Amino acid sequence: MKFYVASSFRNIDVVNQVANHLKKRGHIQTYDWTKNAKAKEEQTFTFDDLKDIGQKEKSAVIEADFVVVLLPGGKGTHIELGIALGQGKRIFIYSPGGEINNFDTTSTFYHLPEIDKCFGTIDELVDIIDLKSKNLLS
Repeated sequence: MKFYVASSFRNIDVVNQVANHLKKRGHIQTYDWTKNAKAKEEQTFTFDDLKDIGQKEKSAVIEADFVVVLLPGGKGTHIELGIALGQGKRIFIYSPGGEINNFDTTSTFYHLPEIDKCFGTIDELVDIIDLKSKNLLS
């Protein structure tokens, strides 16, 4: 199945770890936005670059069968979450610090029925995603 991982730049290592685990299990990543990190560090982005990246990310979310959201996320993460919700995608939200269940840090959207709330280790997250994404096929 096709997937997209949404998160913030500060979680790049975890994003790549999750993506690599899912790819090893036969899933296909629709877009790897982490490759944009170097350009961000060099601050060479133009508004046209941002528009191009935004279009690629939007298309990748729409193309994905499921979306993985790794908290904490930034503005883009939550926009991607909104696109995924609007498209009726299956969404897995990983909340390693439990922020999803804290009224000061949660969002109403995290608690919708199409959201699978995930906790634990990255390996446990990938196991849950792999198992539940197979149910999307049936």
